[in-house]
Amino acid sequence: MKRREVASSNVTFSLLKKNHEFLNALINDIGSCILILNKKMELRAFNEPLKNLFSNFEGEAMLYMKCGEALGCAHAVEEMKECGQTTHCKHCEIRRDALFAYTSGDAVFNRPISREFYTADGKKVLKHLRYSIRSFRHNRGQYIMVIVNDVTQLMNQTKIIREQEMRITELQSKYSNN
Repeated sequence: MKRREVASSNVTFSLLKKNHEFLNALINDIGSCILILNKKMELRAFNEPLKNLFSNFEGEAMLYMKCGEALGCAHAVEEMKECGQTTHCKHCEIRRDALFAYTSGDAVFNRPISREFYTADGKKVLKHLRYSIRSFRHNRGQYIMVIVNDVTQLMNQTKIIREQEMRITELQSKYSNN
């Protein structure tokens, strides 16, 4: 297919605005968690991956929950306090960046964070995440969109590879001296 044919056959997202079914399928089928928060950091909307990767709550029960509670943040669970009220919230990168995006209008892209979360089955696990945040306006309201990617498996594999590389280097050093 020639370049001109490809360009003319693509459909821009602006043409799909009225196709809500398609957009909902697209948003729910991507691997990233998408959270829409209000200025109180309460969950107003989310996609399916949030339920699969983080939360121990069912569907609609998560609406109006604070962000950390919906994600299963270990601090909120263990201190039995709302997100924003724990002893660790003032140091939370996601909270800080969400409030920054909300007040400044500037976006935050691909930031790493490692934190413990509780899974749906009640296990505490260390997750490595990458997140992006931006503020947007809709129907006279201002919202925060948080996109979270769980990169735990990638980070764990990278750690194993580094450990193996270190072991190889140690063995090479050991045998090159003999």
